[in-house]
Amino acid sequence: MRTDILSLLAALAALTDLSHAACPVGGDTSILASTGTPVGTTEVVNNITLYITRPPLHFSANVHPDTAILYLSDIFGLDSPANLLLADSFARAGYLTVVPDLFSGSPAPSDLNEPGFNLTLFLSEHSPSVTDPVIASTISFLRSSLNVTRIGAAGYCFGGRYAFRFLDDTLSPDERVDVAFVATPSLLEDEEVLEIDGPVSVAFADNDALVSADRRAEIEALLLETGEEYMTSLYSGTMHGFATSADLNDREQRFAKESAFLQAVRWFEEFLGRGWGGCW
Repeated sequence: MRTDILSLLAALAALTDLSHAACPVGGDTSILASTGTPVGTTEVVNNITLYITRPPLHFSANVHPDTAILYLSDIFGLDSPANLLLADSFARAGYLTVVPDLFSGSPAPSDLNEPGFNLTLFLSEHSPSVTDPVIASTISFLRSSLNVTRIGAAGYCFGGRYAFRFLDDTLSPDERVDVAFVATPSLLEDEEVLEIDGPVSVAFADNDALVSADRRAEIEALLLETGEEYMTSLYSGTMHGFATSADLNDREQRFAKESAFLQAVRWFEEFLGRGWGGCW
């Protein structure tokens, strides 16, 4: 009898291991890379440079076929290793991930105080009239060339606004994304929130110079008004951009970045992937 019980316990342990292997997120941050060398490739499609990163072959049990993450970056774009490493992390979560160059090869410098750089001018040169076509072209590429049927947008800072814009109910299904995760969105307008037609998860920083506590409350009220599924999380000890560029030597910031990533992946698992029914 004792041998039978031990065998049963061993079998249950093996099933648990298999379940976690197929669902590498939850509380496991091992798939999140904040340092190292990006592993994706770049490709030019319709005159737009795309960083493309795919799930590793040894993660095949967790691959989500016919789905993709459209990573909409902050103003530092493809020049920022933090953006590319985060995109690679989504790939390790099982998603083909594509990062379009939103700035035609000229993103903001890593030091915004660099002599000669004018942030106001930069933002005016990358308004929705300029940025929307880049994103629309990338969505078309995903759907028509890569045969993706469901797309999740992960928008960070500057890119957060556009995750909302492309969840717009006025766009046709082929022109839009299906679900969005947004971290510390900037320049977001009320109508861009009210016009969403799909689930949105938002990660806020408690000390965001671009999103005050009052504005955060307004965004939450607007989300409630949409009638769509949503969630918001507020991370203490954080500033604008923490979800990509946290100080890893600061325990609170590191934990917030890891938690925001898991927030994103769980949201995508629920609305793009298999859901959590098979995860222990």
